[in-house]
Amino acid sequence: MSQLNSDLTFNYQPPMTPWLEICYQDKDILVVAKPSGILTNPGKGPALADCLLSRVQQQFPQALLVHRLDMATSGIVVFALRRKAEAALKQQFAQRETAKLYLARVFGIPTQRSGCIDLPLIADLSAPPRNKVCADSGKSAQTYFQLLADHSLSSAENALSVSVLADSSLLALRPITGRAHQLRVHLNHIGHPIVGDALYPYPIQSEQIQRVNETTRLQLHAAILELNHPYSNERLRFVLPTEFAPTLAPEMLNQLLDNTQMARTIFLSASSFSATT
Repeated sequence: MSQLNSDLTFNYQPPMTPWLEICYQDKDILVVAKPSGILTNPGKGPALADCLLSRVQQQFPQALLVHRLDMATSGIVVFALRRKAEAALKQQFAQRETAKLYLARVFGIPTQRSGCIDLPLIADLSAPPRNKVCADSGKSAQTYFQLLADHSLSSAENALSVSVLADSSLLALRPITGRAHQLRVHLNHIGHPIVGDALYPYPIQSEQIQRVNETTRLQLHAAILELNHPYSNERLRFVLPTEFAPTLAPEMLNQLLDNTQMARTIFLSASSFSATT
């Protein structure tokens, strides 16, 4: 499925500011902070040409796309700057040697503090580009979740948002598989859709929730990406904060990733590496 089809249910208007936020660079890889609302790679036609890849290639013509995020999802995207690096990184993603953690603000509070959502997924042919749970013919999909302490509701939020989001919670999500829209469909199916998700909202929404979803970006963020450096083989753990969640404490990272591997943690600050055009 084209990456365009993941969220493009309205006129495409990618954010202009910041134009491009580069968080980390060496001779083999480039780590970029993707904002919500921009395609990772171009869609069909000139109106959909502006994307994260095209912006990166204006500054780094040799850059190669390794993986993607949905248009509405923000967070860490890694590009390769050499062909050998591209091959090595793509192999890690294909063989699930990377580790990924997402943060999501969802409506409601799960009854379990942690657990695994194990529900097979399939394309919803009656409502493309949506996907759905299908026990008969869906592909296996697993997502671990953990409820996080949450003190991040901003005083800058308008009163309507605050009143609705008071009944929301912050989750750490660790996908085992990588199906299209997996996190969004899984959370929606268990009754806790992600705030700002116009594609997978509550089946029956109150007027307040509908207004919040229409005025709030999808609150899903690729916060941690761990991989082996394609040249040195050093294990690197990139961590990128987001505006809708508190900063993750360093001592929590191994536990959230269910990971005991030794890794060099790099806390990213996009603003200090911003590139403008």
